This record gives sequence, C-alpha cells and structure tokens, in this order.
Amino acid sequence: MNHCGTLPLETDRLILRRFELSDAPAFYRNVCSDPKVNIYLTWKLHESPAETEALLEDFIRRYENPARYCWAIVLKETDDVIGTIAAPTVHELTECVEVTYAIGSAWWGKGYMPEALAAVVDFLFDRVGVNRIEAGHDIRNPNSGKVMQKAGMQKEGIHRQAGRNNQGLFDLVFYAKLKQDRM
Repeated sequence: MNHCGTLPLETDRLILRRFELSDAPAFYRNVCSDPKVNIYLTWKLHESPAETEALLEDFIRRYENPARYCWAIVLKETDDVIGTIAAPTVHELTECVEVTYAIGSAWWGKGYMPEALAAVVDFLFDRVGVNRIEAGHDIRNPNSGKVMQKAGMQKEGIHRQAGRNNQGLFDLVFYAKLKQDRM
C-alpha cells in the first residue's frame, strides 16, 4: 500500500480535510454532544468543548503516521464541521482498512455520509492502493448499513455480539468492498 496520510478530498457538497483545533466548537456542537449520534459511538457523550478539543488533539497527533486516515467532514455551504470519517484500522498483510464514521443527526438522511464515504472509498482504492475496505454497524442502526450500500459495499454477514458501543455489546453487521468489485 502507498500510505500518504489524510489528504484533502472534495465532493459536490463537502470538503474532507484534516481536523484542526479550531474545529472543536463545531465538532462538539454538531457531533460529540449529540445524544442521538452518541448511542452508536464508542466514546462518551462530551459534556464540554474541552473534551472535544482533547479528542481532536489526539486525532491531530496521529496525523504524523502516514497510515493514519481521519477526516473532518465540512459542509461547503456553511464551512461547518458536521462529522468525521476515518480509516483507523489498517491491516498491511491483507491490504485492508476498516472505515468508521459519524455525522450530526441534523444532517441524517440528506445523503452527506454516502457522499463522504464514496469519496474516501475512491481515495483508499486509487491513491492508497488497498484491496479491501470494510465497515460494520450496530444491528439496531440499519441506516448506517444503507450508507454502506450506497457506497457500493456488500453485506457479508452478522458477527454476533462482536461490537461494543455506548449501549453495550451488539451484533455487528459487516460490509465490505473489494478492489475487484469496482471493475
């Protein structure tokens, strides 16, 4: 794989870029303090922008690793950070990455996350050279699976009680896309 780190990406309505500390207030307001989003996350609901700033400091520190991929999702129309998408797990041996994402509930159902995911999928295949992109969701959150399907990912199955989020253990619905699926 040709690791190059988190490079800026652009879609019709979104800019995907590295997080900056100045994003903390918007990321806190739009994502990290949103209880509707938080139930499916692994980090606790943030009670203050300072908690979000600490999270972003960690994200930013990890950008030193060229195999680290983590984008802020910025709405072009408002220049506001409305979510995040990342590939936090890289399996070098199998040329595979796992993708995760979160977007504020005010932007659910508007097509922003499938748009962001499609851009990241293209980047990971075309620029990084991965062979497989995988993602999973809590079985109680079927809309996340719809995002994966819209990005061309195929459902592979359910891993029983294979995930843990703020609701506890959950059945993980697994999706993937292979480089050969694009041809």
